[in-house]
Amino acid sequence: MPDKFFLLTAYYINPYYPYQLSDAVGKGIVLLLLVFSIFTWTIMIDKGILLYRARRSSLLFSWLFREKKYPLALYKKSNELKGPVARVYQAGADDLLSFYEIPPEFSELYGTQKAPVKKLSTAQIETLRSSLERSVSDQIIKLEDKMGLLSTAVSVSPLLGLFGTVWGIMMAFCAMTLQGKADIAAMAPGISSALLTTVVGLIVAIPSLVGFNLITNTIRQMIVTMDNFVEEFMSKVKLEQFD
Repeated sequence: MPDKFFLLTAYYINPYYPYQLSDAVGKGIVLLLLVFSIFTWTIMIDKGILLYRARRSSLLFSWLFREKKYPLALYKKSNELKGPVARVYQAGADDLLSFYEIPPEFSELYGTQKAPVKKLSTAQIETLRSSLERSVSDQIIKLEDKMGLLSTAVSVSPLLGLFGTVWGIMMAFCAMTLQGKADIAAMAPGISSALLTTVVGLIVAIPSLVGFNLITNTIRQMIVTMDNFVEEFMSKVKLEQFD
């Protein structure tokens, strides 16, 4: 008897059992939520790897930049490092090379007698800052790619679960009305379907929300890092004008 009771209990608490009892709408909501879960996890893993590499590369490049006296000293190195800060640097360095009339292959000679520092006009300095800020904006667009889709999935998942809950309860009351009495056997399928969609909706929404917040916070930190780099770059350019 205990073994039979255990087997029956294990069968009925299996999540697939309430799914079997659900109607087409309830099953459709569960399947849609599972698709949303795969979708959100794919985006979060992809963005997590991308942001980890971008942050590590950007911090390394920022550290290397601080160790150099002249802003063009890392021009060739910037081609090796793939990160937002390196791309911002290249935008500014390209403008400087153009203003100083130095070919890119001779960028390491900048600041020497062969390629002495030239004075920039106020208009050139403002153009340089605009180029850096425009590059920062371009990198932000890349970092925030697919975040709108992830935000939508995070917002819609609990609402789908709520819709399934309301639908299941409504079906339970309809079944009770057809029976003409409060029969638990008639109400069970609708109630189990309602609870199942609620659980699945929360399972999808909670980790998605946590992942979205972590990714958003990392992107915000990357934006601050790029903004700080722009100021550091401009400071080096302005200081060398007085050397």
